[in-house]
Amino acid sequence: MVLQSSFKNCLQLSCILRTPKAGFRDAASGGLIIQSLSNDVYHNLAVEDWIHDHMNLENRQVLFLWRNSPAVVIGRHQNPWQECNLKLMRQKNIKLARRRSGGGTVYHDLGNINLTFFTTRKKYERMENLKLVVKALKALRPQLNIHVTDRYDILLDRQYKISGTAAKLGRTTAYHHCTLLCNADKFVLSDVLKSPYKGLKSNATPSVPASVKNLFEEDPSLTCEMLLDAIAEEYAMQHQIDHHITLINPTDETVLPGINNKSKELQTWEWIYGKTPKFSVSTCFNMVYKDSVLDVKVDMDVKHGRIEACNIDLPEQWLPPALCSELVKSLSGSKFCPTETTALSSTLLRMCPQDDELHSKWNLLCENMTMLM
Repeated sequence: MVLQSSFKNCLQLSCILRTPKAGFRDAASGGLIIQSLSNDVYHNLAVEDWIHDHMNLENRQVLFLWRNSPAVVIGRHQNPWQECNLKLMRQKNIKLARRRSGGGTVYHDLGNINLTFFTTRKKYERMENLKLVVKALKALRPQLNIHVTDRYDILLDRQYKISGTAAKLGRTTAYHHCTLLCNADKFVLSDVLKSPYKGLKSNATPSVPASVKNLFEEDPSLTCEMLLDAIAEEYAMQHQIDHHITLINPTDETVLPGINNKSKELQTWEWIYGKTPKFSVSTCFNMVYKDSVLDVKVDMDVKHGRIEACNIDLPEQWLPPALCSELVKSLSGSKFCPTETTALSSTLLRMCPQDDELHSKWNLLCENMTMLM
């Protein structure tokens, strides 16, 4: 296989080994441990796709280790408006990514470890992978009270979730990935995984809320690097390979041909938002104008991330019906997105009569509409 050979040769030339003992040549069969040099969520998810699509895993198993700068990662069949606080994420510059596996939404930062176990579909066994993680942690800190649940989570002290699982099963290849909380920012985690959006109805896969805890809270001497090394050592022992970690640059086309196209695709609006299962919004909001309070009812159907149908119910005397109809008409077919809605409203405003009161009402209505997104 040409791509497999290219991957092998380039790793021998360009990758830095965290342990000096053995190179990629020694992992021709059995097992391989790879760690990403990037903290970019799109780059790392692209590596998962690349390995799944291009590597021959018939006689090899691969463990991929990676960490991300702040990001929220949703499952393949999830609704981002239902799962997280997009407005807060924009304010904090926290990225949103949609992975190709199922499962629930997770928050990543540099205090969170990600592990991806690649095998053939026949050898796929996520319970064994999680037991490996538990065994590694207990070898590092025997006093830790941790175990794997029937839901494939790892619990600390039988109540705090420190690891969640998701997977992708291809025709011949499979991967199982899981998180491990070491020292993540739990306050940010809690805030961004709390959706403020009201009136959403969707058949998208919902996340199951859980109490979480960092391993660092249990033992402040633990670091992400210690956990990564312990897991790599246990993996190497179980697969009878040398304990070393091969570092890769997930943007290097000589190592991973076509990788940057995969990364770009994962960053597109069409993938992150456009793959959202169809949902509806039915909600009310109050608008305060001068000394009066106005109740406005909005109903929208959203498909592939775009507004399919829209209705805005407000008193005729407050805003000319023709203007409101023009807004509804413009929204239909547009992205369910505050940036696009703001641009549309600005364009329509320029077509309005030069009336200060009318402009103030229009701006107020459009500001409230964008807050729904």
